[in-house]
Amino acid sequence: MVRITKVHTGVGDGGRTRLLDGTEVGKEHPRVRLYGTIDEVNSQVGVVRMELNRMPGISNESRNSADAAMGRVQQELFDVGGECSCTPGKLPEQMVLISSDTGDRLVAEMNSWLENLDPLESFIMPTGSPPVATLHVARTVARRAERHACSMRDIDGDSAVRDEVISYLNRLSDWMFVLGRWIARMTGEEEVLWTPLGKRED
Repeated sequence: MVRITKVHTGVGDGGRTRLLDGTEVGKEHPRVRLYGTIDEVNSQVGVVRMELNRMPGISNESRNSADAAMGRVQQELFDVGGECSCTPGKLPEQMVLISSDTGDRLVAEMNSWLENLDPLESFIMPTGSPPVATLHVARTVARRAERHACSMRDIDGDSAVRDEVISYLNRLSDWMFVLGRWIARMTGEEEVLWTPLGKRED
């Protein structure tokens, strides 16, 4: 169990921080960038949950189902962020890591939501009600986290970030996209589709 007695330690005042294993690095370090971006994703999901919980026009069943799924994902993002805050091969022995089952569950949820959605005929514009629009932001931040994870492998080798983490981040962005579509469907919101330049009127 994590025990935090104070937040400010003064260590970061000079632009340095410590990874999970105690290694001191600059705050511009690629690994700090990675777990910091995962934290951004988590914060965006928190905003989606807040907006969804005060949004009219959605049944309690749908609201509770989506909120529970996002609450679980926030927990998983902390798991992933904690793992990514450590240098390769130095994870604490007692630390439990996400498995491929974690990513598989995202796919299963996506497939369940897709049963209620019409096939896409064009790309969807990143807009809509507050929870849907924020999910579009969250999915793009998740893609950035995925890119940072892949960059870590270029820097420290394939063992720098486990396959399960990269797969999870990849699937998470898709999961957020489908969840946004599902919420729009449950609230009767009309999706805004991209119209190619050649077909748009001036």
